[in-house]
Amino acid sequence: MRAGERWSWTPYLLSLPGIALCAVFLLVPLAMTALLSLNSFSFYGGIADVWKLDNYADILADSYFHEIFLRTFRIAALVTLFCAALGAPQAYILRRMTAPWRSLCLLIVLGPLLISVVSRTLGWALLLGSTGLLNQGLLALGLIATPIEFMYTETGVVIALIHVLVPFMVLSVWASLQRLDPQVENAAMSLGAGPTTVLRRIVFPQIVPGILSGSIIVFALAASAFATPAIIGGRRLKVAATLAYDEFLNTLNWPLGATVAILLLLANIVIIVGCNRLVERRYKQVFE
Repeated sequence: MRAGERWSWTPYLLSLPGIALCAVFLLVPLAMTALLSLNSFSFYGGIADVWKLDNYADILADSYFHEIFLRTFRIAALVTLFCAALGAPQAYILRRMTAPWRSLCLLIVLGPLLISVVSRTLGWALLLGSTGLLNQGLLALGLIATPIEFMYTETGVVIALIHVLVPFMVLSVWASLQRLDPQVENAAMSLGAGPTTVLRRIVFPQIVPGILSGSIIVFALAASAFATPAIIGGRRLKVAATLAYDEFLNTLNWPLGATVAILLLLANIVIIVGCNRLVERRYKQVFE
């Protein structure tokens, strides 16, 4: 606050409804889940209202849970990389299009967001099955001798999640490109810069914030995805979200399911914040 200015409660009072809404629908459920994760569970006695860290110790010491969390973040990282590689060029091409082709192509890119995630995933299950359209087409062309196993594999889950999440990357990069003046590119080319130099020195620095924000969104959604891994991965390919679901509804071990959910949230925060700071530091070193 500057010297001579009077303190005002107006901004805080205006923010109070949003803060209250966030507290009721986000912070309170998270706090209740965190407290539930500290309880113990037995199949004969049910949930015991005793605060212990046994659930966290069991997960951190068991290689079974290590494998599931490693698979979860490996899938999320691959989905994020492919979404960045596909979404950034798509957004740049869409920006250079003229009406009405831009609107039509944008509708096609954002089309998956208009359909239920379950419907989309069931469609991919039909395409990726051993008797699905993809395998049958490859067999008909003579490119493969036996069907490729996409269902119940990480490859199939990654493919389906890319289709679901790439629109978020396109939107994030698109928002960054709106601040880029097209005349700057034309000016650089008139001064002798080639297309590669223009993309590397002018366009890429402008879209890096969009790629970073899109990567955060995509990684968080991929790591916490449930419907797609449950349908494409099935029971044999568990991720953290499906593990928490099984603990809550199948084994009824709510404290362990809550522990998985809390650890997934904490790991997401640590990975996203750490990678974001690392990339931003490298970005400043290269372009400043």
